[in-house]
Amino acid sequence: QVQLVESGGGLVQPGGSLRLSCAASGFTFSSYAMSWYRQAPAKEREFVASITHISGSTNYAFYADSVKGRFTISRDNSKSTVYLQMNSLKPEDTAIYYCKASRPRQSEYWGLGTQVTVSS
Repeated sequence: QVQLVESGGGLVQPGGSLRLSCAASGFTFSSYAMSWYRQAPAKEREFVASITHISGSTNYAFYADSVKGRFTISRDNSKSTVYLQMNSLKPEDTAIYYCKASRPRQSEYWGLGTQVTVSS
């Protein structure tokens, strides 16, 4: 059974840091591009960051303008896990963060999300 399980969310103060993890199972992780999305109350789900299946280097990572310079996405194919390092957090980063695995024209999977709250 395909599973994407996010973890690492919680409460953090503005300016703080948090690292999210998404553990994948039930499919060939290394064949899928991985992404992070988020959804705040009363807002649409939005793209945060993505990383291709080809490499875990920053050359293959992409970010929303709102998080550039603050967030870093990475993956460890040996652990079938994708990470999102979040620094300099702002209250507007508060949202449920979702992990997505995608293989164009073939399949797409979503995790159930983890809550991130940035508040003093």
